[in-house]
Amino acid sequence: MEDIRQLFHVMTKRFGLLNKNCCSVGGIGISLVQSHILYEIDRLKTPSIQQAADALGMDVTTFSRQIQTLVKMNLVKKTPYPEDRRIHLLSLTAEGKYLAAKIDAEMNHYLNEVFSYMSEFEKETVLRSIQLLNDCMAKSSVCCKPLL
Repeated sequence: MEDIRQLFHVMTKRFGLLNKNCCSVGGIGISLVQSHILYEIDRLKTPSIQQAADALGMDVTTFSRQIQTLVKMNLVKKTPYPEDRRIHLLSLTAEGKYLAAKIDAEMNHYLNEVFSYMSEFEKETVLRSIQLLNDCMAKSSVCCKPLL
């Protein structure tokens, strides 16, 4: 079998995860990190800044800078939490919802096209394997942490 790191490297490149800008819809270009933030805000339904940062495994300071950019782009809205004004809740603006939906549709189209080259058994095997890998990564004591 090929070098495992090489397999992941090739897959990362093919997904475009190394590109500076991942998505452009209607003249609005956003980074991969910003795309993930929009996805999580939409998925979590009005999370706090801390909740969304935790869901992405991001440092809250770095996350807050990204949020400020998305607010300036009119894609995300920050609303003070009524019971504690130090906490801000995040939601997508109409433009943010539109962009997130377009990115989601593009990714689903891309993945469906990739899976069209596989039999149903192969597709199910790949998806089960990815789920297994995700589960094992969650248990790992070193996964997703910088190397020392």
